[in-house]
Amino acid sequence: METDRRGLLIILSSPSGAGKSTLARRLRSWDDRIVFSVSATTRAPRPGEVDGQDYRFLSDTDFKRQVGNGEMLEHAHVFGNFYGSPKGPVSNAIDNGQDVLFDIDWQGAQQIRNSALGMHTLSIFLLPPSIRELKRRLETRGQDGPDVIEKRMQKSWDEISHWDGYDFVLINNDLDETEERLKSIVTATRLRRSQQPGLTDHVRKLQSEFEEGVI
Repeated sequence: METDRRGLLIILSSPSGAGKSTLARRLRSWDDRIVFSVSATTRAPRPGEVDGQDYRFLSDTDFKRQVGNGEMLEHAHVFGNFYGSPKGPVSNAIDNGQDVLFDIDWQGAQQIRNSALGMHTLSIFLLPPSIRELKRRLETRGQDGPDVIEKRMQKSWDEISHWDGYDFVLINNDLDETEERLKSIVTATRLRRSQQPGLTDHVRKLQSEFEEGVI
């Protein structure tokens, strides 16, 4: 008998170039019950961005009020703007059996793990096979100039140094193999007792059958 499932808060973290964005897309293609967390921000919308779809755009006052009221799972101040993950939509999603995917750094991951929804968190860190390979991937993807790549490389060690704060750590030698391991981790973690709210009622039903003399 399959019990109702509560969703997971799936956190993917890695230095830039380790394959996080690609694996996040593949994970969502694999199972449409996995949705991206829509972050809130105080920065102005860019051309083409839609409120509630790309970001939830808030004023500084509204953002700080929500933080003060405990309505953000995690938040940070980056380059003059606030960013955060609203708790309400995430809580509703996992109660409906959807997994919510977060693309955040170690600080955000730590805040979510320490939040009221922390027991439903699955955190995964992706490591590159080598620093040389990490730089090669940044260069070959053609998104950044040399100066930006250098900044990303300088930041990478700070991110890597927090690898031991995660539930699982995968070395991304091969994208396809890492994808399969990632799917296995998600599949297994969905079966944790904390993710199956119907288990208690099912066990009680089994107990009643014993007491009624079914055997």
